[in-house]
Amino acid sequence: MSTRMHMPSLGGATEWINSAPLRPDQLRGHVVLVDFWTFTCINWLRTEPYIRAWSQAYRNDGLIVLGVHTPEFSFEHEIDRVQLATKERAIDYPVVVDNDYEIWRAFDNHYWPALYFVDPDGVIRDQHFGEGRYDQSERFIQQLLGVERELANVEGFGVEAEADWDNLRTPETYLGYGRTEHFASPGGVVFDERRRYRLPDRLGFGHWALDGEWTIGRERAVLHQAGGGIVYRFHARDAHLVLSSRAGRPIAFRVLLDGEAPGPSAGEDVDEAGNGTLLEGRLYQLVRIHDAVRERTFQITFLEPGAEAYVFTFG
Repeated sequence: MSTRMHMPSLGGATEWINSAPLRPDQLRGHVVLVDFWTFTCINWLRTEPYIRAWSQAYRNDGLIVLGVHTPEFSFEHEIDRVQLATKERAIDYPVVVDNDYEIWRAFDNHYWPALYFVDPDGVIRDQHFGEGRYDQSERFIQQLLGVERELANVEGFGVEAEADWDNLRTPETYLGYGRTEHFASPGGVVFDERRRYRLPDRLGFGHWALDGEWTIGRERAVLHQAGGGIVYRFHARDAHLVLSSRAGRPIAFRVLLDGEAPGPSAGEDVDEAGNGTLLEGRLYQLVRIHDAVRERTFQITFLEPGAEAYVFTFG
């Protein structure tokens, strides 16, 4: 960092998980790793095995990992969902709930995930945004702690597994009109109005389309009738979709890959026949290609109305 700054106050927290509220002066004398996250972010999910491992490996040496959950989507403000995500990811270190973005702004942060490395005097000595650089980050933690040992042995599984970077050719794609692109349903997007969309005769690579009665809002697309779906032409090993629901009941869905059941290429949230259930707002892994990665057509059909779709991510 070109200009060193002290760790800002955590006074803007709306809730604490796994800890009573902590002040910066209570953290003095410790090395602190501040991790900005939001539970639907695939980039954060793939870093979390390393954060957990570092917390466990170095806590007795004086490291405190501090998660700051700043929500991206509206349903991520729900404290019950943040608590559930914390439990599902086996996070046992303190988590600050930053629903009002006050801590985010105090750090002048702009990314998920973001790491800030704080020395025992409370000075931010380094920062890193996004995935990767794991060995360098762990060595820097060791340097701040004054220890030297073998690096932690880390491997992610399921949705936390490292992306297949060599074959990842499709970027994340938002479905709300605030950030969407490459929408291919004939007639284009109609803002904030219920309308019937249909699939194009041909779907180009990197494009997506809706089928059925939907409302496309600023951050999400909402399905109004059973049988509606989404189609995407992509190139990646993994395909994920952030979904939520206001229906108050489970919503069954079916996934097809190139018009057929995914079989062994099913993601962890569907069976080999492509059947899955939308239970709560989170990221769903729908496809994990088991053989050669190539351009494929993904389709999801919801058997009940009420599904809300936010963003596709790939790995």
